[in-house]
Amino acid sequence: MLARLESRTPPLAALAVAILAVSTSAVLVRWSTAPSVVLAFYRVLLTTLLVAPFLLTRYRGEFARFRPRDLLVATLTGAALALHFAAYFESLSWTSVAASVTLVQSQPLFVAVGAALVLSERIGARKALGIAVAVLGIVAMSAAEFLSGAAVAGSRPLYGNSLAVLGAVMAAIYVLVGRSLRQRVALVPYVLVVYTACTITLLVVALVDGQQLTGYGRREWLIFLAMAVGPGLFGHTVVNWALEHVESSVVSVSLLGEPVGATVLALVFLGEAPGVTTVLGGVVVLFGIYVTSSARA
Repeated sequence: MLARLESRTPPLAALAVAILAVSTSAVLVRWSTAPSVVLAFYRVLLTTLLVAPFLLTRYRGEFARFRPRDLLVATLTGAALALHFAAYFESLSWTSVAASVTLVQSQPLFVAVGAALVLSERIGARKALGIAVAVLGIVAMSAAEFLSGAAVAGSRPLYGNSLAVLGAVMAAIYVLVGRSLRQRVALVPYVLVVYTACTITLLVVALVDGQQLTGYGRREWLIFLAMAVGPGLFGHTVVNWALEHVESSVVSVSLLGEPVGATVLALVFLGEAPGVTTVLGGVVVLFGIYVTSSARA
């Protein structure tokens, strides 16, 4: 049944569902009172537990065919995903939200360069233009905070900006390695290894940071579960499935649609009306995604 669903699902349609799913993350985080690292830890942990049963049914044999080198690379990819979360969240403590979001969302630039150097993916003029337009839209959306006076630079902006760039690089590695391994490794075994490594890494970060992992009420656990089902299962897991069928540069720039979706959901569920600059920036992002997607090989 799962194989039939995969064969009938258009990759770009699945990618659109994934972007909508990850866009719910911001609203869920705003509803939660738990620390960001704890949210990330339980999101990945519960997503892993939701995916694990598939390994015991259809994909048991696929996991046994995991080559040692691929297993090691997938494990390191999970650590990179965890470092993306940790670096991005920490950057918000030292620099402005606008600067942090803009720099983290610059990951398509690193993906484009890495795809050309490592995966031999050709980045044509149209695709490069789409990536540039989408990143420009993200800059415009973030600039809206400066124009409204909502964002104030942090106490160590250079340090915070460096962490945000590190988060972008880690996200690019996650996409690039996923594109490479998903050509020969089945989805469920791959994401289980990546998510498990990510969970363990986030657990270490939370413990070192002295965060409390227990004592949360039912409402918080429902939010943890919602993050696992939405941004985790239907978000990142579907993105990993799409990496087998869609170029990494297209997947990467499509992820820039998350701030647009998050803005719309914040308007509906949080009553946060975006400004004119934010709306115009969102339109530019969507146009950039369209240009890049229409330039698929």
